[in-house]
Amino acid sequence: MKKILSALFAVLMVLGISGCAQTEPVPEEIPKQKFTKSYIDYFDTASTIVGYDVSQEAFDANCAIIEEELKHYHELYDIYNSYEGVNNLYYLNREAGKAPVKVDEDIIALFEFGREIYDLTAGKTNYAMGAVLEIWHNYREAGNFDYFSAEVPPMDMLKDASEHCDINDVVIDKENSTVFFADPMLKVDVGAIGKGYATEMIARILEEKGVDNYTLNIGGNIRTIGTKGDGTAWVAGIQNPDLTSEQTFILRVGFSDLALVTSGSYQRYYYVGDTKYHHIIDPETLFPKDTFSAVSILTPDSGIADAVSTACFNLSLEEGMELIESIENTEAMWVEPDGTIHYSSGFEKFIQPEE
Repeated sequence: MKKILSALFAVLMVLGISGCAQTEPVPEEIPKQKFTKSYIDYFDTASTIVGYDVSQEAFDANCAIIEEELKHYHELYDIYNSYEGVNNLYYLNREAGKAPVKVDEDIIALFEFGREIYDLTAGKTNYAMGAVLEIWHNYREAGNFDYFSAEVPPMDMLKDASEHCDINDVVIDKENSTVFFADPMLKVDVGAIGKGYATEMIARILEEKGVDNYTLNIGGNIRTIGTKGDGTAWVAGIQNPDLTSEQTFILRVGFSDLALVTSGSYQRYYYVGDTKYHHIIDPETLFPKDTFSAVSILTPDSGIADAVSTACFNLSLEEGMELIESIENTEAMWVEPDGTIHYSSGFEKFIQPEE
């Protein structure tokens, strides 16, 4: 669940005045101001809401909706912790291999979305890979705790776990709202789709409420709703994956009503000797891939951006290009370990000039 992307937002204010009708004056629109609120309690990451609104009270009311939904999705999609009265993914991984488990409809919706993504990416983004990812997580945590004893998971252990990653073994009964794992050793891990999907669902709730001129940055999953208050595009900096560089951001992009998500090898990793092992695991090799150091996606749907960034990280450049060009209104940028950058056909139009 942890793709982290730094964002830069310009500070601007909008003042809109309506004209006057011939019969009676139309009231002036209330000027919008910029407000910001941050959270650290959800999806094991920092989140920031930036909005242009008519008052602090209006902004706080929208943030209350956002926080309630963040808490809801965070608890449902957590694979590491249990919550009282919630049959979440942690509970599913423990119990769904024994018998069908009654779940919230937002878990079923996520699994259905995940299946669509699995088909779209030819299995490169697979939420049923939890058995393999759990092994890497445990070795990474141990390695970060004690660098000198860090180890790479044995291949035979990874291969054994990979035998229990068939997404078809996740049996969904929508009518009864239950999930059953036909393979009792299967485990789910929605790190590649959960945060992005939740961000998108929250953005849609706000849009249906008529909210405009907001941006959600949920641990690097950026989803904009409309423009900034003055009608211009939101601007975000894409982090340089080379953390030793003095250049914090590779470039800046301007966008509205779109999501921006980056998957990178610089986000979660550990060292075994001099070799770095990051958290994005290729379903074919069962090991991290080093073809790219980062892949950034621009597309209207945050869930798709999250999932496709992971898939493109594990695909070749040619395969990734083909995938991106097949998805409407979607662009991508690939960064190789040596700093070489590749763009999809329409990405460069979003690049902003240096300040």
